Amino acid sequence: MICTDKGEPLSKGEHFLKKPGGAPTNVAAAIAALGGPVELAAKVGADPFGNHLIDVMQSFGVSTRWVLQDKFFFTTFAFVSLLENGERDFYFNRGADGQLSRQEVDDIDLNEFSIIHFGSATAFLPGPLQAAYQGLLQKAIKNNVFISFDPNYRDLLFKNNTQAFIDQSWNFLDSCHFFKLSDEEAILITKSTTLKDAIDALLKKTNGIFAITLGKEGTVLGIDGKTEVISSIRVNPVDTTGAGDAFVGAVLFQLSACSFDEMTKLSFDSWKKIIYNGNKAGARTCEYLGAMEAFKHLSSDIFK
Repeated sequence: MICTDKGEPLSKGEHFLKKPGGAPTNVAAAIAALGGPVELAAKVGADPFGNHLIDVMQSFGVSTRWVLQDKFFFTTFAFVSLLENGERDFYFNRGADGQLSRQEVDDIDLNEFSIIHFGSATAFLPGPLQAAYQGLLQKAIKNNVFISFDPNYRDLLFKNNTQAFIDQSWNFLDSCHFFKLSDEEAILITKSTTLKDAIDALLKKTNGIFAITLGKEGTVLGIDGKTEVISSIRVNPVDTTGAGDAFVGAVLFQLSACSFDEMTKLSFDSWKKIIYNGNKAGARTCEYLGAMEAFKHLSSDIFK
């Protein structure tokens, strides 16, 4: 629910607009908008908002056969207010998403997929989803599926237990082939005081290729002990919601053209092109209000 009283924090907002979204749904919609095949595993309520979210995913071309509906829990809400500097004020009212269980995802045949992306901000909170998340990670490792990870830290969810978030993030960072962090997340997870120290720690402690997004300044690409800041394009931002998800979706869309072996052996120059295209997708998303509305304007033509 987006507060349309621009510049006002949620405590003062009076007018709200319904916008479907959430980090994993955003990534899935971005991939589909770019022309890639994608499936979403999630849980929503058996209510009008859950129905709407499924309809929207299907309208983008996202398969929802693994999107389950729970008649006992309401669809999760995120309330968002856009502040004057383009940043966001968040509040979560959690419901059905946290009820997706390990038993419910055990039937997913990962042999059907070349990439699995973990991007839920709430998956590290106690509950069934946490076990489902960890179970799918172990299954992906055993099946040699390319693993992508974006922790999507939200202070509101973890401000009283950031160590749990950090510990669980490292479980994924140790196993994934690609991960995307914001500069704030990189500093938090590595317990560093500067971004440079965080980058050095990630280079030393992880084997995966990583991207650290810097907003309009571009993205730090890290691979095989080397780093480089990949520039972005200039836009007039309206709403930054979904920019990081569009970036991830664009990266995964490009990777999906490769086999597992090819993905794990891409050159530094190939990754630079992939990240630059991801930056362009993220920047274009900022030109529209609401992630899903922005994704309607995404196409692989932006990579040309």
